Amino acid sequence: MRTAKAYKGIPMEGMIAAWYARNTGKMAEEFRACARRIAAHLSPGAAVLEAAPGPGYLAVELAKLGPYRITGVDISETFVRLASEHAARSGVDVAFRQGNAAALPFASETFDFACCRAAFKNFSDPVGALREMHRVLRPGGSALIIDMRNDASDETIDAAVDDMQLDRVNAFLTRATFKHMLRKRAYSRADFQAMAAATPFGRADVVDDGIGFDVWLRKPSA
Repeated sequence: MRTAKAYKGIPMEGMIAAWYARNTGKMAEEFRACARRIAAHLSPGAAVLEAAPGPGYLAVELAKLGPYRITGVDISETFVRLASEHAARSGVDVAFRQGNAAALPFASETFDFACCRAAFKNFSDPVGALREMHRVLRPGGSALIIDMRNDASDETIDAAVDDMQLDRVNAFLTRATFKHMLRKRAYSRADFQAMAAATPFGRADVVDDGIGFDVWLRKPSA
């Protein structure tokens, strides 16, 4: 049974969402690199869904790389507004709308590719979100989940935060958030395989990447 609350933890609204947007906005090169990795799997004109895009940095960077049709769905009203403003300032066409990743507001077989970066561990209904990704993908489509793993060490977290080049206070807060909140919500490789097995995807390809995983899921061609 799906919970009424679509996310774990506190709402990412207002000042909290703005703080998150300011800090992650300093990771521009990481978002560009992630966008390039995704673009390597896309054809011109591909329809792309990003679940929980937050401030929209990845979606905007991806939109700069090619003639893609990109849509972002986030539960946070603040993030939808911030992401839309960022896309407008960047001069790219990305449609951001409010919605629940476990109940996507789209018809079946709408997208060629779906992704979710750094947010999947916060979903209240992760299996439901996977089922919805499968539903909205066209036959032959793929999904990529990029997220933290639950066995990330303190040392690798410290190194990852150092790479963010935050000031001392925000670096301290970010380390504490990773170590004492987000890591507890994160999943293992076996967790992702079990969740994928409970959906029409059936299986996942899980690849280690720093403090997290790349989780690839594919919908067979018709």
